[in-house]
Amino acid sequence: MSSFKEYFEISPRYRNWSFGLMGVGVLSVIVGYIMYGSSADEAVNARFWGTMLQNSVYFLLVVNAAMFFICATTLGMGAFQMSFRRVTEAISVAVIPLGVIGLVVLLSLIFTDKHHIYHWLNPHGDKILEGKSVFLNKGFYIVWTILTIGLWMVLGYKMRALSRELDENPLPDVESGKKYIFKNTVWASLFLVWFALTVASTIPWLWLMSIDAHWYSTMYSWYTFASTFVAGMSVIALFTIYLKNKGYLELVNEEHLHDIGKFMFAFSIFWTYLWFSQYMLIWYSNQPEETIYFIDRIGNREHGNGFKGIFFINLIINFICPLLILMRRGSKRNYTTMTFMAALIIFGHWLDFYQMVFPAITKDANGITHANMNLFDFGVAAGFVGLIMFSTARALTKAPLTAKNHPFFKESIIHHT
Repeated sequence: MSSFKEYFEISPRYRNWSFGLMGVGVLSVIVGYIMYGSSADEAVNARFWGTMLQNSVYFLLVVNAAMFFICATTLGMGAFQMSFRRVTEAISVAVIPLGVIGLVVLLSLIFTDKHHIYHWLNPHGDKILEGKSVFLNKGFYIVWTILTIGLWMVLGYKMRALSRELDENPLPDVESGKKYIFKNTVWASLFLVWFALTVASTIPWLWLMSIDAHWYSTMYSWYTFASTFVAGMSVIALFTIYLKNKGYLELVNEEHLHDIGKFMFAFSIFWTYLWFSQYMLIWYSNQPEETIYFIDRIGNREHGNGFKGIFFINLIINFICPLLILMRRGSKRNYTTMTFMAALIIFGHWLDFYQMVFPAITKDANGITHANMNLFDFGVAAGFVGLIMFSTARALTKAPLTAKNHPFFKESIIHHT
């Protein structure tokens, strides 16, 4: 082990790229606020806050998926991930800065009464919104949002601390190893329970589905989870491949990459299953209160076709491409193919979140939706990408890249799929 490159060093080129992207993001937010956010016109103002909401929630859920992966594999005794465990841990550190940004954006939408984003803040006698006020109200939204992000940070920190406490203190015997695994299992279980109560249920309802407050879907939370988890696995793939290409992670091989690729393929199909099920059931029911969600996205003669192209491009990127490319065993072992697919999936689900947020807030006086994506959207996204790059790289420098004293580490080295 002594000949291995155990600590990551941030290269000047990497640092410049991360700072450059963050700079683009900050500039985009400033320009976007001047152009849209400072406007007295609610429709124009919504343009700024919609972009901030889309990007902050999407990228926060994506990096939080890394800790979900750690905890799920911990409970499943999935030893294969130990060879790249520190990569996943480093990505999960980004929950802290992105969580702070997300908290600022989400609470700003409440405290500044941006009624054009969340119409339930001011129902104006709307019986449907008043009927949902037990759940959709300021107090619950604020408390649950703070608790959600706060416990993601705290429980994630505890899991990383448990992993790193073995770096300088190897376990003395088998019994100590059993106790250590049990302690990991307990904390991983706590995170997964909280994850289920938030990402797998309430948080997508509060943060995203309540934008279309008259409409609801029982599959929405799972749809959101599948979208961000497959993007999260793609982020893990990108950083793992990058480190391998730079001479790190010597014990990670194509067997491990293959398993990451299988997660990307499987959850792309799972996302499509949820996409089709939600769409098919609503289309088949043909009830106005249900179908309006998809009419706003696909359009018709009365509602225009503003988001139709984005809606179907989203399906091609997130289903057709993974199906045709990642189905082959060799594709999941090829660095170039995996890099391309990981980047495409991350972009595809970012596009998915765009069409989840904007159709409800870009309607004109006639109820017609307009897709007006421009450089502002891409600039803000670039800023979040740069922040993830910087935060992950900084975390990688703080601990050895191999959790060599973990009881399952040897099993990960000899892993074969």
